[in-house]
Amino acid sequence: MGIFPTASYMTCKTKRFDSVNQYSGEFSGAFADLGTFLPLVLGLIALNHFSPQGIFMGFGLFALFTAFFYRRPIPIQPMKVITALVIAQGLTPGMLQASGMMMGIILLVLAYSGAIKWMAKQLSPAISIGIQLAIGIQLIWMGGQMMSQTWLIGLIAFGLLFGSKFVPLRYLAMPLVITLGIVWQLNSGTAPSFNLSSYSPWQFSWPSMDEWSSAAGLLVLPQLALTLTNAVIATSAMAKDKFPQDAKEKFAPERFATSSGWANLLLAPFGASAMCHGAGGLAVQHHFGARTWLAPTIFGTSCLLIAAFWGQGIASILSLIPLAVLGSLLAIAGTQLAWSKRFIDGKPFCIFVILSTAAICLIVNTAAGLAAGVLLEMGRRQWHLYSDLKH
Repeated sequence: MGIFPTASYMTCKTKRFDSVNQYSGEFSGAFADLGTFLPLVLGLIALNHFSPQGIFMGFGLFALFTAFFYRRPIPIQPMKVITALVIAQGLTPGMLQASGMMMGIILLVLAYSGAIKWMAKQLSPAISIGIQLAIGIQLIWMGGQMMSQTWLIGLIAFGLLFGSKFVPLRYLAMPLVITLGIVWQLNSGTAPSFNLSSYSPWQFSWPSMDEWSSAAGLLVLPQLALTLTNAVIATSAMAKDKFPQDAKEKFAPERFATSSGWANLLLAPFGASAMCHGAGGLAVQHHFGARTWLAPTIFGTSCLLIAAFWGQGIASILSLIPLAVLGSLLAIAGTQLAWSKRFIDGKPFCIFVILSTAAICLIVNTAAGLAAGVLLEMGRRQWHLYSDLKH
């Protein structure tokens, strides 16, 4: 027997390394979107005293359904505008439930009527990339604000996460950073980021008429444009790009509208938050190694276990995750979402549409940016048609 490793030994060793890398990637990717997820969810529990059981149960069931429905790591997120407004203005659980159910009904009507498919056809890749760029910049800005109180911890966490893509076991970076953040929080003597000791127990409830009417104007209308663009159309485009080996129909916009619609309509009465998919979540989960149904299954199962065994122990652990670490995760998600290879190989007019769409999204809102992008693309098509007729 020779002193050098045989080819079969090296092959087995490589396969074992690939297997470890795959499963660590699924685990790391499953929790890669915590920068978006935890601040909003824990805000509802800590500041508004909402039921943690109902909220985590909703995300758990939606994630498990997503794993079965798409067989890919399609993310589950709180609807950002609705959740942020509920937290900032101290709104009631009934208003959150009403907004979730109304969003569900709207998404289902748009999906089954074919309106979502028509809307998606009006969007060129440049418009979609422009919307993703704007949302990515917003996530980076939000992440920076979360890191601002402890800049050093946030920058170290961001540096480790960003630099991890250049090392073989990069998928272990995210759980390692969170663990180190908890250790730092325990030894720093500073107060935890969240106080989760006060919350409401789970109970079935139904919104009042006043809550329905208030939620429609205050929560649903501001959320609608962001959901249609980011959670449905942009997520559809990104999923097709990340998983080109799958049939494109699998990630059609109407499927994302349908899954989000039914989840909100059925789970909101049981205390679930308003939920959706998201292009930023898909970007960061894919970056940290999620490739299959395992990632949403791990995330969903974890949420259900938290809901079933919620107590002071779980609350204490979650409250120890530093806000700066969550901000670094959010900034990484924004970085992944904002970047596109079209900035390098795109034609000048394509880049102009991307930047114009993103700028108006940031200056005005997502709906205005979407409209501006569509108008620019319509103008381009009319110009080409005029040039062809002229010649």
